[in-house]
Amino acid sequence: MPEPLPKDGQESRPYPPTAYAWYVVVILTLAYVVSFIDRQIMALMVEPIRRDLDISDTQISLLLGLAFAIFYTVLGIPLGRLADTYNRRKIIIVGVVVWCAMTAACGLARNYVQLFAARIGVGVGEAALSPSALSMISDYFPKETRARAVAVYTLGISIGVGLAMIIGGQVVAYVFNAPPVDLPLVGTLFAWQTVFLVVGLPGLLVALLMTTVREPARREQMQHTAADGTQTGYMPFSQGMLFLWTRRKMYLSHFLGLSVVGILSYGYYAWIPTMFLRTWDWKIEDIGLAYGLVTIVSGPLAVVVATWMAERLTAKGYDDAHMRTVLWCSQVGIVSAIAAPLMPTPTLTILMLIPVSVGTSAATAAGLSALMIVTPNQIRAQSSALYFFTINILGLTVGPTGIALFTDYVFKDDALLRYSVASVSVLAGLFATGFLIYNLTHYAAMTKEAESWENND
Repeated sequence: MPEPLPKDGQESRPYPPTAYAWYVVVILTLAYVVSFIDRQIMALMVEPIRRDLDISDTQISLLLGLAFAIFYTVLGIPLGRLADTYNRRKIIIVGVVVWCAMTAACGLARNYVQLFAARIGVGVGEAALSPSALSMISDYFPKETRARAVAVYTLGISIGVGLAMIIGGQVVAYVFNAPPVDLPLVGTLFAWQTVFLVVGLPGLLVALLMTTVREPARREQMQHTAADGTQTGYMPFSQGMLFLWTRRKMYLSHFLGLSVVGILSYGYYAWIPTMFLRTWDWKIEDIGLAYGLVTIVSGPLAVVVATWMAERLTAKGYDDAHMRTVLWCSQVGIVSAIAAPLMPTPTLTILMLIPVSVGTSAATAAGLSALMIVTPNQIRAQSSALYFFTINILGLTVGPTGIALFTDYVFKDDALLRYSVASVSVLAGLFATGFLIYNLTHYAAMTKEAESWENND
């Protein structure tokens, strides 16, 4: 088994000033916010896109899920390896430029195939962000405060989705019945296409802000014995994969257990606005405002809940404190996700969306913190890339497309969309809960192993 690095060189350097470290977290969180706005804005334009391109719920779900997930998940793994060995700041800058440009390209698409291809491009760019960002945050903060920083970074999800819902809802209210638009050099576009142009291009400013971020020194590395017998902090890809494979029971149950977060979150983000439209005839701007506010308010609350619970359980001596937090918070999210679409009134459904959002967001925050704690520096980005691969393959496909398949082929009625949402929530909840319970023992063992590395530093 690889040995820990001695406390000289980079490992002995003091952590950066707290104020600057939090500045970096703010910039990375802003990038995450922009990424979720760019990927989620389409969920509010389902009906005008379906109408203008003459496509089905299943086809639109592929745009919302599979098209984005194809390269977002697959490229995340090699980009994670690159982030573990190369300058993470530069990787993020390139990723931001790519996904913003491809979001704008969605606005130039002339047909379904071109729009599908542009959505793939958005996924390619966004695949560069989180593995690199989480690895950087882990090097900016000591273990005692790292969970808080990671939790704040995950606020990008709720803030990004919330802003997409609120701002996008008002824009889409105009777009829904607006005539095509004639733009110089571009030609005639459907009104919804202009939304992608307006949303995508300003995000390039985030790339400029990233140039003010310094690449941090790498910490908590494990020493690898090279073929010539020398000790090095560089860990070959094969050695990193061996580390993960020998601990596969923990990693697989962690990834699969947290997949319920992706399935519920992406399924809800994709279809809740349309569910309100079809079930209660709400205007898209009204549900955008309501759901957006719920999401934005729930995000900070989830950070407080996840941080407080994990730190409290740790103080009580639980070796599995972070994953126990994931289990408890996810159960709140699952039960609420099943109940929310079945509520008899839209007001009750809105209220039930709060525990759904808090539970899933808190589970995400605690789950990512848990992963960073038990994984050595050299493979943190790779392990988080594998995490996002699993979460998003299941979340972006089973979530949006699973709900659409239930609507198109089980209930066979667009008006029964809410029963499709509840059905997928039940199946995902049962699937994930078993893995999370199984994970606790294995995670506790890895926590003790990680502590032994630190004690030898």
